[in-house]
Amino acid sequence: MMSQSKSWFQQTPAWVWLSLIPTLGGFAIAYAGYKSKTKSWIVIGISTSVLALALSANGLAFAIFWMAQIGVAFYLKKSYLVKTYPKNLPVPEEQELANLVANTRDKIDINECSKHELVNYLGLPIVYANNIESLMNEGYVFTHIEELIEIAGIPEKQVTRITPLITFSYNYKKEADFSWKRLNTYSTDELITCGLDGAIAEQIIAERQQRGEYKSLIDVKQRTGLLFNTYRHIA
Repeated sequence: MMSQSKSWFQQTPAWVWLSLIPTLGGFAIAYAGYKSKTKSWIVIGISTSVLALALSANGLAFAIFWMAQIGVAFYLKKSYLVKTYPKNLPVPEEQELANLVANTRDKIDINECSKHELVNYLGLPIVYANNIESLMNEGYVFTHIEELIEIAGIPEKQVTRITPLITFSYNYKKEADFSWKRLNTYSTDELITCGLDGAIAEQIIAERQQRGEYKSLIDVKQRTGLLFNTYRHIA
């Protein structure tokens, strides 16, 4: 899909070539405004053709105006491609284009989005989409952009590209007192009160005190060696 994204910006729309037609070429610019829902371009295009027609008797002025008409069309080409960029394509890899496309799209909540949105809307490789999905399923709440690099393992270049398109929500039900994050804050007695076996609670606390807070439920499993079923009800 990234190759489709790249080829999209390498094309020259037909209306740009039609703008080369003397006098009537202004209507091609107006058409571009119609297709991109840009009223100012419609006005510019129609005005250009009307003025060109009025100047048709003056050869030099007409020629200058005609060249200006062509220049305007090629100048608007990039903006047109950005405005009409297909919604089913991910944001481009080139940062400048990514920022421009992001301005035409709605942001998505990184804590509530689907894997489909991560791959097809943001253009993340499936391996990173899986990392985010896994962390979200385990109760992890992303709060700032750096966590996508440090916790989810996404390369900085990829994160920079998608930054303009994402936002971070706050959901109190995913915070420390409502999720697996209680494993990072509760005492042994509090974990037992939540339904954990005493020995399990002590092992979790001991590992936390020795090596610091857990980053996810998978991290708990890997560090303690405990079966997920022994503490999954606290998630």
